Amino acid sequence: MRTPLILASTSRYRKALLEKLGLPFQCASPAVDETPLPGESAETLVARLAHAKASAIASQHKQGLIIGSDQVCVCDGRILGKPGTVEKAVAQLMAAQGKSVTFYTGLCVLDAASGQVEQLVEPFTVHFRYLDEAAIRRYVEAELPLDCAGSFKCEGMGIVLFRGLEGRDPNTLIGLPLIGLIELLGLHGLALP
Repeated sequence: MRTPLILASTSRYRKALLEKLGLPFQCASPAVDETPLPGESAETLVARLAHAKASAIASQHKQGLIIGSDQVCVCDGRILGKPGTVEKAVAQLMAAQGKSVTFYTGLCVLDAASGQVEQLVEPFTVHFRYLDEAAIRRYVEAELPLDCAGSFKCEGMGIVLFRGLEGRDPNTLIGLPLIGLIELLGLHGLALP
């Protein structure tokens, strides 16, 4: 591959997902304020932040395909972020009991040389089971999903929280929709395999 591929993220989850494609890439940390704008929808927020992250890294490189991604989850019309603490994680999961929660992942591929941008927003919905607080607390203490939007890790024990999943790419839940990424890379002339 002649054009470098750069993931505008230091997320170990996104890095592990991108490794599945078998392409050489590097990671770079974008310095982007992730504060939502007043009245901004979840879809608009993740699209804006994915583009901002890719642009921040592209400004440091003369060439390369820069991949930016951002994710939020929405429960009862509210955007939920990363909990940061055990108590906030338990509260988020208690609020999601028996409900459907939609994750929106913004994805941007920016060609640093030409400025060509391709973007999408991938939704994925999880349907939560009903669990008591003790079960939720055991899950949170076992997994410590404090750096995960929605307070769960579906690549681990988080699957026990759900009664169903709905979407085209389960990788979306982890933060990098690979099916969509392959499509966007193809629009930049990078065909897989």
